[in-house]
Amino acid sequence: MHFPEIYLASASPRRHEILTLMGVQHEVLQVPAPEGEDEPWLPGEAPAVYVCRTARDKALRAADWLPNRKSAITRPTHRPVLSADTTVILDDDILGKPSTEQHAQDMLARLSGRTHAVHTAVALIYNGRLHEKVSITSVRFKPLSDEEIRLYCSSGEPMGKAGSYGIQGRAGMFVESITGSYTGVMGLPMFETALLLRALSDDPRSTGH
Repeated sequence: MHFPEIYLASASPRRHEILTLMGVQHEVLQVPAPEGEDEPWLPGEAPAVYVCRTARDKALRAADWLPNRKSAITRPTHRPVLSADTTVILDDDILGKPSTEQHAQDMLARLSGRTHAVHTAVALIYNGRLHEKVSITSVRFKPLSDEEIRLYCSSGEPMGKAGSYGIQGRAGMFVESITGSYTGVMGLPMFETALLLRALSDDPRSTGH
């Protein structure tokens, strides 16, 4: 299957790896972070709304930044721009990236022996139009001992990951069951991403040439 060449508005190595596995040619954009709090959760905002807004904001910010970026090599700026955001939700609460090792331990203790939801929103901007898909996956953790949590957090793996775990890493041993998209939990659901890109694959203007 032929997919258009795109820009990836994410520094996540997992999203880069998934697109490569899909055979999607892409360039990773290093978009400057916005001023203020990174990915703030707005008062009264539902977690499911938050994840979609954050993915959308990333894509819009990248699309606005592209024409003005400084590069030694001139590259086309009219390729589709893809972004994504992954959010772990438990008890209508967003479990974001841990700020400290203790914070990570506290989050994992909450997830222990329970089922949580992982929402990954994918946003694609092309020709001024926004296209969106959302993957929702249920993940159940086995009961975790304090020692298991401590050892996992001391590995450093939870840092920088929503919910303080990476399913593709050591935390895979904690997962009792999963209903939904494994790649969605990793950070970029293949199925939903392919649906978005397939809609553009017949448009010659989306190839970046």
